[in-house]
Amino acid sequence: MNGVMKAIMKTEKGKGLEIREVPIPVPGVGEVLIKIRKTAICGTDLHIYNWDPWSEKNIQPPLIIGHEYVGEIAEIGPGVTGLEIGERVSGEGHIVCHQCRNCRGGNSQWCKHTKGVGVNRDGAFAEYICIPASNVIPINPEIDEDVVAFFDAYGNATHTALMFDVVGEDVLITGAGAIGVMAAAICKRNGARSVVVTDMNDYRLSLAKRMGATEVINVGRERIEDKFVAHRIVEGFDVGLEMSGSPQALSSMIKLMRNGGKIAMLGILSSGANVDFNDVIFKGLTLQGIYGRRMYETWYKMMAMVEGGLDLSPIITHRFHYTDFDKGFEAMNTGRSGKVILDWTY
Repeated sequence: MNGVMKAIMKTEKGKGLEIREVPIPVPGVGEVLIKIRKTAICGTDLHIYNWDPWSEKNIQPPLIIGHEYVGEIAEIGPGVTGLEIGERVSGEGHIVCHQCRNCRGGNSQWCKHTKGVGVNRDGAFAEYICIPASNVIPINPEIDEDVVAFFDAYGNATHTALMFDVVGEDVLITGAGAIGVMAAAICKRNGARSVVVTDMNDYRLSLAKRMGATEVINVGRERIEDKFVAHRIVEGFDVGLEMSGSPQALSSMIKLMRNGGKIAMLGILSSGANVDFNDVIFKGLTLQGIYGRRMYETWYKMMAMVEGGLDLSPIITHRFHYTDFDKGFEAMNTGRSGKVILDWTY
């Protein structure tokens, strides 16, 4: 397919993004070209838009950003089988080497050579994206495409929430961003006795409540311990999901876990974060780092939950045409948003 396409790009170092015309990529051997229908703005995209220290260190302009999307197959490269033109798809956002020990051992989520779509290579905020066929995820056409647009982030929530058994357990989630809110819904659906979500943003906490959290706590005004009696929590939480990246939140979580409790950590901590590891040792805690999604088991589980009735639509708070992307990022920067969808269909 020849021609040019519109793309939202980081063209130079500094705050903001631009729409540019660039060549439509041509799929090579083992690759697929996808025509984008909807995309969703991720927290990573917001970091790149704002050009924070992480972006300064990790992003090399010019770059098409974005990694949350749904579309349809427009062209299939040589050697690709099992996929069809016009098929609805999304894509795993981590391009891995398939050769290292973890990849060959079935743990591609830990591939040392991972390249992130929209971070280390051109992404999905464009009319077309080209990715390896092995990263293409066929999607049930009956699922709302606005929801599919943020399946990548939903996958992070699923991987974290299901890392440890939550059936009958008391779960603490620190951080009510979109992923933390979705994790609350996943834990509740999968049998958690209570799901307590903490943050300092009342808007986000209200979203967590709508998505099924048993209790939401603004830690700027309330103590988590004061809710133990109401939820019959005796020794502490059984499972913790750290989604905020706040050292204070992690330290608090460690102290609030029961002996033998388990913590899954997705939030990226700032450098120099201090944790009292004596508490980890003496309480016999398990701490598990989470990166991305298990390829591809997480995708099967997340699809099955939505097909089984898990409703993620309440987390969508804003929709814009892609040419109004600045409004979407402005909404994200206010802290009063859930998922923001960009439409590429008209």
